[in-house]
Amino acid sequence: MIAIIDYNAGNLRSVERALRHLGLECRITRDRSEILAAERVIFPGVGAAGRAMDTIIAYGIDTVIGEVVELKTPFLGICLGTQIILEKSEEDSAQCLGIIGGMARKFPRMGEKIPHMGWNTLKVRADHPVLRGLDPDAQFYFVHSYYPDPSEKGDVIAETFYGISFASVLGRGNVVATQFHPEKSGRPGLKILENFSRWNGKM
Repeated sequence: MIAIIDYNAGNLRSVERALRHLGLECRITRDRSEILAAERVIFPGVGAAGRAMDTIIAYGIDTVIGEVVELKTPFLGICLGTQIILEKSEEDSAQCLGIIGGMARKFPRMGEKIPHMGWNTLKVRADHPVLRGLDPDAQFYFVHSYYPDPSEKGDVIAETFYGISFASVLGRGNVVATQFHPEKSGRPGLKILENFSRWNGKM
């Protein structure tokens, strides 16, 4: 079973629908025992970092996510769920989970519209099982005003260009995270979710 962590994020049902379309058993839950017993865990999200962190802490989900990572359970962050696994966010000056070093930064104003909204490609920087089998020209759906800036280059799996090059896929150990929404990215996004469903949590 794949646990979809419920912290009142806006894209929970769309993630659930995408997984069920693939024939995968999943459950939206914030129950600690269910999350820790799951074969895989997805941490989705949309919205503001500060409010999200307040909700995560109130529900005790910050501790549960830490336990999931320690258990080496395959873990996928999506959109805001990618930014929150970093140490900090410039949005709301939020202190985040610190699973991967670095912070979420606001896009500089360089002529591009903010938020970055729409379809864009990936430049893969490191081989990862979750990205295998994708067309190099495949496009994915983004909607965000902040981007992940990890401390270690080795945590960058793929980059995307939008005025600047930014990390659009992060990975370390049993953790992988996409700034884009695979559940809204058509066949390429479904391929990523399918790959995740088979991934054993090792690079």
